[in-house]
Amino acid sequence: MGAETSFAQDLSDISQMLQELEQIAQIVEQRLEQNETRGRTLTLKVKFSDYQQLTRSKTMLAPISELSMIFEIAKALFESINLENRSIRLLGISLSNLDNAKQTQVIQLPLFENADITWE
Repeated sequence: MGAETSFAQDLSDISQMLQELEQIAQIVEQRLEQNETRGRTLTLKVKFSDYQQLTRSKTMLAPISELSMIFEIAKALFESINLENRSIRLLGISLSNLDNAKQTQVIQLPLFENADITWE
């Protein structure tokens, strides 16, 4: 579950990139909230103006869904990338290894149509 934004004009200012990253994190948080789920693996996607794409991921021990944690992890992953003065065309954040906040009920289906049969 995630969100990404392609920019009409490539971004070259790091503060603007971080501002956009925070807005994307807000969208991800809203989607997680709507679906009552959380995720343990955050993936950052960065596409440069030359269309080269990089992804960086971090898996947490506990599932996350709060904006502050989503943005903090995404920002740390972003700062680990060597931009080499390149412009960015797209930023994205996704969460995987989802864990429903609501307990899901497991239903055991019978193996045979007539489940009353016993074998002796």
